[in-house]
Amino acid sequence: MKSFVAFTKKEFTESLRTYRLVVLAAVFLLLGVMSPLFAKILPELLSGVDLGGGIVITAPDPTAMDSWAQFFKNVGQMGMLTLIITFSGIIANELNRGTLIILLTKGMKRHTVILSKFLSASVLWTASYLLCLTVCYAYTEYFWPASILSNAFLAFFSIWLFGEFLIALLIFGGILFGNLYGSLLTCLGVIVTLSLLNILPYVQKYNPIALAGGTLSLLNAQKEAADFIPVTIICSVMAVSLLVMSIVVFNKKQI
Repeated sequence: MKSFVAFTKKEFTESLRTYRLVVLAAVFLLLGVMSPLFAKILPELLSGVDLGGGIVITAPDPTAMDSWAQFFKNVGQMGMLTLIITFSGIIANELNRGTLIILLTKGMKRHTVILSKFLSASVLWTASYLLCLTVCYAYTEYFWPASILSNAFLAFFSIWLFGEFLIALLIFGGILFGNLYGSLLTCLGVIVTLSLLNILPYVQKYNPIALAGGTLSLLNAQKEAADFIPVTIICSVMAVSLLVMSIVVFNKKQI
């Protein structure tokens, strides 16, 4: 337990020194501000634009749902891309530099490294996401007070869970290939595969990629919470399975 706590503290210190925390916080703060502001000003910018031939754009008045639509779009795309880039080298860089050899030869368990890496990355991701969510909620309430949200907890939890899945996937890719490119390609390859599978209607209900952009339908009550329970369970199981496989592969891997 002492080695786990010590290694986790080292991870947080490294995140500060490498500006990993600063980058994540800055990007997600920006996304939290941008979502409601963009939803607010875009209709005003488009209204009255003459396309010629008597065609004039008439944009409807923005609502709170427009803000949350921007939130899910921004976090599900730019936010997840930032998450992938930030944590792509979380394990691969140390394997390349050989910095883990000394710690492991002194008795640190290999599973301690995996779990500590996952915990530290999860804390940074959670803090950044909550910052983004809080700022977006504050601005949305300011522009559109007393807006009604359905299934809010599950909707916001789902996209957070997908971020946890990506972290576990990056760790697994880094362990499997031992370099940053392998970690990135593993993660991007899985995302592309899930996106292609999402074309099939009968797969969509069970596809984790739905958690990255389809949860707006929960907020506006177009879908019920029960529609997302299966994919939430599947995504959780996949994240845990990736961590278990990372430990198994790492225990057998020569460093």
